[in-house]
Parts: sequence; structure tokens; C-alpha cells
Amino acid sequence: MKNWIEIFLSPPLAFLVFLAIFYIIYFLAGRLAPKLNAVGGKLKTYHCGEDIPGGKPQFGYKLFFFIALFFTMMHVAALVVATLPAGPIAYLGLFYLGMIFLAIMALITRNQHD
Repeated sequence: MKNWIEIFLSPPLAFLVFLAIFYIIYFLAGRLAPKLNAVGGKLKTYHCGEDIPGGKPQFGYKLFFFIALFFTMMHVAALVVATLPAGPIAYLGLFYLGMIFLAIMALITRNQHD
């Protein structure tokens, strides 16, 4: 009996059980929901009282790469400073943080001019 409980609580089987349960709920909710009547502008895009012209938005990765580089630099700096050994060599951490500060400032000012 204990083996069946362990098998039933295993992550892949638990995922499938919950997937089945929520699919049943989704199906029943779809059957209970009122049918859509496409009248007037019911299916048009609406934003704060303004009609928005349709079109495919164009997303760029420029801001993503800026933020990713910023967080990478900050996480590496935190890791390096947190793992510095005790003693006089720990003062190199202050120098390292100063260099990271200058690098972040260069990144921020470069991004403002692009």
C-alpha cells in the first residue's frame, strides 16, 4: 500500500492527475459559460476609452540585454564579495565593488545615449 502512495505522489504522476482535474474543470466551465455574441465593437481592442488600431507589436531585445547584463554584474559582484576570505585581502572587495560601480555607471550612461 505504501508503494502505491509513493507512486501516486511522484511529481510526474501528480502533474498528470492535476492536469486532468483542471482540464475537466476547464471543460465544464466552458459548457456553463454563456455563448459569445459578436455584436458591435465587442471584440475590438479597447483601452481607457480609446480605440486602438490593430497591428502586430514589434518587441526588441535591447532593454532585455541591458537588464540581463546589469543583473549578471550585480549577482557576480555579490557572489565574489560574499566569498572573499577574511583578513587583509578582504579590502580588495572594496576595490572590486568600486570597479563594479564604475562598470554599472558606464552601462547606464551608455544606454541613455543610444
